[in-house]
Amino acid sequence: MDRKFVKLLLAFSTILIFTVILVLSQLETQNESELYLDRSVPYIGVDIPRMEGIDGAGIKIAVIDTGVDYNHPDLFGWGPDGKVIGGYNFIRENETPLDTNGHGTQVAGVIAADGEMSGVAPKAKILAYKVSEDGEGVSSDLIIRAIQKAIEDDADIINISLGVNRTNAKIDRAVNEALEKEIFVVTAAGNDGPELETIGSPGRNFGSVTVGATYNNLTSSLVATLEIDEKPYTVIPMVGSTKLEESIIAKIVSAGYGKIEDFEKVDVKDAIAIVERGSDVEGELLYFSIKEKNAADAGAKALIVYNNNPGIFLGELIHEFIEPDYAPRIPVVSIDREEGLEIKESITEKSSGILQLFYNPDFVAHFSSRGPVSPFYIKPEIVAPGAYINTTQNNAGYNFTSGTSYAAPHVSGAAALLLQKNPELHHHEIKSLLLTTVEPVSDAYEQEFSIHEAGAGRLDIANAFNAKLIIEPPNFVAIASSDDRIVEKQFQLKSTDGSWGGFDVTFDGPEFVKFGGVLDGDILKIKMSITEDNFGDHEGTMMISHEGIQYRVPFLLHYTPGSVSVNQQNEKLSFDIYHPEEWSFAKISVINSKDGSVHTTTATPDKKASIDVYENSLYWVDAKIRVNGTTSSAFNVIEINSLDENQQIPGITDIPEKQIFIIGSIVIAIAVFGVLKRK
Repeated sequence: MDRKFVKLLLAFSTILIFTVILVLSQLETQNESELYLDRSVPYIGVDIPRMEGIDGAGIKIAVIDTGVDYNHPDLFGWGPDGKVIGGYNFIRENETPLDTNGHGTQVAGVIAADGEMSGVAPKAKILAYKVSEDGEGVSSDLIIRAIQKAIEDDADIINISLGVNRTNAKIDRAVNEALEKEIFVVTAAGNDGPELETIGSPGRNFGSVTVGATYNNLTSSLVATLEIDEKPYTVIPMVGSTKLEESIIAKIVSAGYGKIEDFEKVDVKDAIAIVERGSDVEGELLYFSIKEKNAADAGAKALIVYNNNPGIFLGELIHEFIEPDYAPRIPVVSIDREEGLEIKESITEKSSGILQLFYNPDFVAHFSSRGPVSPFYIKPEIVAPGAYINTTQNNAGYNFTSGTSYAAPHVSGAAALLLQKNPELHHHEIKSLLLTTVEPVSDAYEQEFSIHEAGAGRLDIANAFNAKLIIEPPNFVAIASSDDRIVEKQFQLKSTDGSWGGFDVTFDGPEFVKFGGVLDGDILKIKMSITEDNFGDHEGTMMISHEGIQYRVPFLLHYTPGSVSVNQQNEKLSFDIYHPEEWSFAKISVINSKDGSVHTTTATPDKKASIDVYENSLYWVDAKIRVNGTTSSAFNVIEINSLDENQQIPGITDIPEKQIFIIGSIVIAIAVFGVLKRK
């Protein structure tokens, strides 16, 4: 049983409770028929394709999840004449993939609900593959089998809104097999944000489109910012807080746990109070509403609650245990323990804070998992609405929910619309149209979110639908070093209607990078020249204007002091290390892009390194160079397509008979004593 999946489902349930309370408290007189996917779906521009009659008809989308409730009126019917035309139950193989949990039904509703609610592609058909019964665990093997079954069933698109918490080479291989069959694969980034490096498989897969979550255009897309002594902190508004018309600027005062007696000991009048979550008395229930009331009664303008455990949390002021006449009077935000303690310990009499609460639909949700997953490609690639989504629920119901699980199906539905419009599109061309036509997303300080947080930006179906230019690749990683300051890259361009007028290329990136681009037929050749030694990772965007549409191609530049060169001779790769300073040792990792498998070797100034490869693939080279007691990175990429893969690869047949007997004995022992565990 996968603990990561348990954690995600618990998070979904918690956020679901909070969001229902928030939306019901803020959408006073609107009736239920107004509170549905017609919030997030129009926000991403679906009205444009619908005006032309494009609604997903004829497209089959595989949903690998907890099944689908095909008895729901908006997803009605099992079999060729229903909404759910097929699928498979991998949990109970003699039964249909009926959802008894709700997660898969919620995902399917975002894609193709067609009734009271309207999904992104309401006329698309669903293939339901049930790989989890109750949402408490999912086997990697079942995800793989479901992908393979989707291939057999001729799915056009695969949506995977679940996963495991690490790289899984077998899942990556299965996803790659689907891509080779021209199936467009969409995966959810996960809900372990806001920390970086929190995306697992299959979201880590190089070829799939990995989706993070933003808010949508509901007024519940409330975000907050906090600066104390000009330093920004990450805070989350508590459910029940409302927008501020003006920023609160006030001194910061620590007030224990927020009890009445804590506020009697300090002066918080017209101040921003900071208190700890919970209580110092075992068993005492100090609800956030109590802390808010005590702070407001004491004259505070706002309240910060820092966690009593590691990490950040989403708190609620409105809950079933509040007093009948209770209503929040001041804004309350939550903050993680580490930052909360930092604020508490650094407070002086002159400390001043600035707190803002405002609506920002294009804000990356705090729970959305972030990259990077690799130095060689960008994840997530795109973000879409995934917070406060009202969608189909089991037993003919509807419910608000949040998570990247619901961002991913917005992208799957968008792909269905593009594929219906142009059935000849390849999966990588759909990817280009979606990724290069996004809307940029900015944080609370009007700075664009980093590539690791938001990828290229927020899905915009209208832009993608109207786009006439396919750009490949749609994003890229550039590698430069002190001995090679030039980056050259080629992009394959394809005009969907043959038009090339109004073509222009501009660059938004580091000032020390000189950029130039030349169009040669349908090939765009760019050159980036590094003009100063500003080593590190840098982000930028190449922008292409064509026929009135601006396309965005984000990139990540690795500029390193040292370098690693790689040369191929048949099945052997050899490496040379360079560094401007004296180096003593290098560990070189070679990663196969097809499945993430890694082989390592080492080098010293007196010993060259090499490694054998037996598969045609794109290989990533990551060198860690030891220099004066510190480690410096260097990167390279090589594509191999000249190997005869039918040759015998050294393997078990090359192992002497005695060793085969020993290995066999170990395998039998493992089977007997149960050393291996299921995921």
